Parts: sequence; structure tokens; C-alpha cells
Amino acid sequence: MDIPAARWHRAVDSRRSRRRFDGRPLKKRHLERLQAACAGFRPFETARAVLIAGSPERVFRGAIGPYGKIRGAPAFIAFVGNMRSPIVQEQIGYTGEGIVLEAEALHVNTCWVSGTFRRDETTALLDIGDREAVLAVTPVGYAPPQLSFEERLLTGFGRTHRRKPLSELAIGLAYNEWPAWVRAALESARLAPSAVNRQPWRFHVERDSITVAVDTGKLKREAVQSKRLDCGIAMLHIEVAALHYGVRGRWRFFDPPLVARFTAVGE
Repeated sequence: MDIPAARWHRAVDSRRSRRRFDGRPLKKRHLERLQAACAGFRPFETARAVLIAGSPERVFRGAIGPYGKIRGAPAFIAFVGNMRSPIVQEQIGYTGEGIVLEAEALHVNTCWVSGTFRRDETTALLDIGDREAVLAVTPVGYAPPQLSFEERLLTGFGRTHRRKPLSELAIGLAYNEWPAWVRAALESARLAPSAVNRQPWRFHVERDSITVAVDTGKLKREAVQSKRLDCGIAMLHIEVAALHYGVRGRWRFFDPPLVARFTAVGE
């Protein structure tokens, strides 16, 4: 499945995390489209998405997290990675965000959850292969028009997409020398979701490339790994925006604290 750049680029701007759903089952056409996206968007052999129709109550039971419980979703998507891959976290972030943006384009609501879900219950619902693990999930469904208190807390009570300025996130080529596609790509990356909105990505800009790195801080290794998942989400946003501006490129992965470099191959 090729990246539908125009549709997903629009979805980057409109996507919001939703944790409350109205309980309606997914419409047949939405269910089929999401199943097709999970099967078709497999940019990496070691990362995949699986849609599970039916209430995910077991998966989220007791999982409150920093912004309250997830309730009323009629289905969920599990993001499964092969732990043999040293870059599985960023692969899951990249792959999963493609599915999330496809859901948003269909007007189906989602919310990335990587820490506060029951992995044992999730695994029991899936056909898990050797060395595979569920690294994250998202509920999918239809959210009410009004945000809950917890959702308003998550989005800053209406101050949408609260993000750090690019001056704090990017180094390298001076801003006034950035090509248009680079500006678009990094603005798109700024809007990427991350755990508790920590925005752990840092970017090194050159005229024909963007390198993504992790802001490791003083966190333990487990937290650094989940930051790499967040960086994988930002990677997908970079590529979607670049494609929307007519620029194709390729990714090269690196060892920590670097994540990957996107190099343009044509405009």
C-alpha cells in the first residue's frame, strides 16, 4: 500500500486523541477499509497492525493512565512487532501512525496507548508469532462531539496542538535556508502525537535531508525505547508531508541516540 499523501496530510492537521466513544459499532465500510489498511500498509516485515472487532474492555480494564479511562470503543487495533529487530520501536511508530491517519481520514477516532493497557489480555486475542510482542494499541470508534474533561486536559482545554517551536527542536541548516518541503515536513512532525505530549524528537536539517534523533534526557532504557516509538510516528509525518510537496526519499536507520535520516531523492 502506497502512502496516500494528500489524504494523510489533511489527517495530520485534524487528528486529535479521543478516549471516550459513543459505543456505536464500526460501519461496515469503515471496518473493511481499516482491515485493508492493516493488511496493506506493511512497510517493514517486523511490524504489523491487527484490527480486533469487538469491545476492548478487557484490554483497557483498570488502565487509567494520565488522562482517564478509555470507554465505549467498539474495536481496537494492536500494533505487533518482532522483538528480534533492533529498530522495532520506530518501525511500530511509523506503521501504526499510518493506520491512525487512515482512520482519521475515514472520520474514525483513535488514541495511541503504549503503556496503560493489559498486554496479557491483548495477546490472548491475537495470533502472536515467535518473539513477537504487542507494543501499542489504539481504540477505534466514533467519539461524541464534545470532549470529556480528561480529553480537554489532554488538549490544553481547547488550545489545540500545543507544541514546542521548531527553534527548540531543529539544528543544522539555518531556517531561512530550508527548502519548502523541509519546512512542511518539520511542521508536520511537530504535530505528531507522543506519550504525555513529551515531543521527544530532535531534528538535524540539511538541504536534502532530515535526521531524527531521540532526546534521551536522564530516562531509563525502557523510557528511551518508547521515545523511539514516538520518533517513528514523527518519521511518518515527515514522509507524508514531503510526498505531499512532491519529494520522495528514503530512510536510513541508525543506532541510538540517532533514529533515522530521510534523504530526498527527487522533487
